[in-house]
Amino acid sequence: MQGVANLFSIVPSPMILVDARGAIALANEHTCSLLGYEPGGLIGKVVADLMPEQYRAKHTKPLEDYFRSPDAREMCRELMVQHVDGSEVPIEISLNPYSSVDAVYTLMCIRVVAARKASESRTMRLKRVFAMQGRINALIVRVHDRDELLREACQIAVETGAYAMALIGLHDTDGAEVQIAASFGEDVEAYLQDIETKTPLQSGPMSISIRENCPMWIQSCQQSPLAAAWRECYARFGYASAAALPLHQGGMTVGAIALYAKETIVFDDEETTQLVEMAGNLSFAIDRIENEKMLKHLTNYDALTGLANRVRFLNRVTKHLRGAIASGRKLAVAEFNLERFKNINDSLGDSAGDEILKQVAKWLTHMVGDVKHLARLDADHFAIVIPDIETEGDVALLIEQWMKMLREHPFCVRGNTFRISAKAGISMYPDDGSNADTLFKHAEAALKQARASRNRYLFHTPKMTEMMAGKFMLENHLRQALERQEFVLHYQPKVNMVGGGLTGAEALIRWNDPRTGLVPPARFIPMLEETGLIYEVGRWALGKTIEDYLRWRKAGLPVVRVAVNVSPLQLRDRHFIDDIEQAIGNDPETAKGLELEITESMIMEDVDYSIAALRKIRSMGVTIAIDDFGTGFSSLSYLSKLPLDTLKIDRSFVVDLAEAQGRLAQVSAIINLAHSMHLKVVAEGVETEDQLSLLRMLGCDEMQGFLFSKPVPCEVFETRFLASQRSDYLVPTIHLPSLERKAGFAHNA
Repeated sequence: MQGVANLFSIVPSPMILVDARGAIALANEHTCSLLGYEPGGLIGKVVADLMPEQYRAKHTKPLEDYFRSPDAREMCRELMVQHVDGSEVPIEISLNPYSSVDAVYTLMCIRVVAARKASESRTMRLKRVFAMQGRINALIVRVHDRDELLREACQIAVETGAYAMALIGLHDTDGAEVQIAASFGEDVEAYLQDIETKTPLQSGPMSISIRENCPMWIQSCQQSPLAAAWRECYARFGYASAAALPLHQGGMTVGAIALYAKETIVFDDEETTQLVEMAGNLSFAIDRIENEKMLKHLTNYDALTGLANRVRFLNRVTKHLRGAIASGRKLAVAEFNLERFKNINDSLGDSAGDEILKQVAKWLTHMVGDVKHLARLDADHFAIVIPDIETEGDVALLIEQWMKMLREHPFCVRGNTFRISAKAGISMYPDDGSNADTLFKHAEAALKQARASRNRYLFHTPKMTEMMAGKFMLENHLRQALERQEFVLHYQPKVNMVGGGLTGAEALIRWNDPRTGLVPPARFIPMLEETGLIYEVGRWALGKTIEDYLRWRKAGLPVVRVAVNVSPLQLRDRHFIDDIEQAIGNDPETAKGLELEITESMIMEDVDYSIAALRKIRSMGVTIAIDDFGTGFSSLSYLSKLPLDTLKIDRSFVVDLAEAQGRLAQVSAIINLAHSMHLKVVAEGVETEDQLSLLRMLGCDEMQGFLFSKPVPCEVFETRFLASQRSDYLVPTIHLPSLERKAGFAHNA
């Protein structure tokens, strides 16, 4: 025994010597220290008494059998022994027979396995976390729906990560509370019901993680202050530790994932690193899914109004067409264009225009009753599909009703109230096409024709399609004409009624088409306005007129004022005043040589703006003439406020001056009105000497027309009217044996 005692004193690990009854004969200090006893305190104790009660039945009998007849060495038998304080200590033992002169003993070598067990547990836990991370990454690649992503992520956390429960909470729409978006776990339903009734969700680690935007680690649910409000709930379901990690979208915290375990102190440094990475990957996936959803929405919907765009609308028309074909019923596609919307946009700015469009979209949705029947195609252009109809009359009645109600509905922005009208083009299945593209194209053609006419709406006809094809070709040729400098100016002289002297000229745009020759303005000016090319062509005409005027002045030719026609679109353009300032520069003499001719109807479209704009233009020294007077619906109260210099009587009053009953009285009233306002009066379209005599008798100041000259090219105007100083300019002495009356030679003349 002394030899064994000496061995026990020098070995660095716990060892005991047990007799055949299982009693401890010797125990070194390492064994006593391991179990909390004083040196020698274990001698005489039975090994079975050192085991926790729950393990005795399992381990005692095999050991007792070995102690009675130890005949071979046994390695790595695992036991659980009890510390003197009651705690459990896992150990591994190896058993070796030892014989002495007096008896047979068992030498038991002990190795503490708590550290190894902890290491193995940690390794296994990390292995599960890595496996969970891998499955979630695969999920992120595969899934493109947020709800499915969150639901399966919770399931993977429990099944692969071996957590007892997983929850994902998201902010509600107001961002005030957290709502459970996904969950998984054996007791999850009971747990959620319990916290719903007993424990406030907003006080838990998930909500704290969202509010503070950082991970929450609870290593012991019974000790951590973070779990104070939930301690009873955790104990009821056996959750010993928990973690909550924030989830982000677009850089903002939108929710958190919470993981619950039934062991304490499970979140070490390496595991927390992996879990933070996992939460980051989930956030990336949420962000990607929302971006994909947003992109898909933008691909199919108008960003401003939320209505379907052109692509989505055509898909919906196709779907409705299938139903119409199956039922044998008709279907209509209507396209609407808001009138004068550009005035609102230009007057109040883009943001006000956007607000009007949103209000119109909301109003249309209310009127139509189904947002899926509507689309916004571009700036002020909407479309509606009307399924299941009987006749065109039904559609016409419905469109008339909508358009009437639209005109009567007040739209309010920034304290201003607007009444908006619209024009519409309509195509019908099956008469106008059997597919969405064709119906859409034909509705568009009908709308363009309605906009060019006085009709509020038009149904498509085959003739419209042919006409639209011609208009598209004309538009293309006009764009080429602008690029190739095919536009030219012709000048028509104005002369004094009394003395017959040259008083000025009107610059008129002509298109010198190399394919057909000179094109009259009536054929291309409307298309310039419809396509917006009038802005560029108008700037060119203004600049060219001033260029010619300055050249004449420099050459010492007689200085006469030259009038330039202004399109309604140009006057409404907020850059028009800047264009004039740039064209005349700082030379007051240049301004004196320029007159702008504005149509009566153009001014009345937006009287207040017209007055302000024309006053600013006139302050530069440019004179203003109102063109085609008598054809519109002018208010005399507004007319007196306009900064005008000249009033031009429309040629329609001059043509039948001698024949039409009451025409002389009308023209006389116009001339007297103009003179009372100190305006000069010019008669357009004078072609006969009888017309000339009557106008002179009525007191008209000036005239222009074929009786004196048609519009002529610039070089002809220079040599015939500016360079010549002959006395036969006097109107009474003019004898024109052959008047050139070809229609369209003059625009506004």
